[in-house]
Amino acid sequence: MTASVPGPRYDAALNLLDRQLVDTDGRLVGKVDDLEIAVDASGAFRVSAILVGPGALGPRFGGRIGDWIVAVWARLHRDERPIPRRLPMAEVVSVESAVHVTRRTTKSAGEVWLDEHVIDRIPGAGHDPG
Repeated sequence: MTASVPGPRYDAALNLLDRQLVDTDGRLVGKVDDLEIAVDASGAFRVSAILVGPGALGPRFGGRIGDWIVAVWARLHRDERPIPRRLPMAEVVSVESAVHVTRRTTKSAGEVWLDEHVIDRIPGAGHDPG
């Protein structure tokens, strides 16, 4: 006898990892860098959250490159012990070629800094003043 599983079933590596995240305003939020897995009361494994950012991506690389990615991210982060951004699966609306989430997102402090100090200085990257 098999127990019924509520909600859709996905191959997490195929259907979630490295997919584009899109918020309710249609903005590209980032990529699914890693997944948080939990064990439910029946002992089944479930994806409980999507993890986003270099702090989640670095460990997937492993080795020195992964350690370097996480170290640079942690060094540039304002928190003493930063954790990757976490989007609970309850906030996932649909999983298609992109993963659509219910929340509106704001840019992290690092993204704001990068926009102001790097992206906005690229000719043609800013808004048309006229």
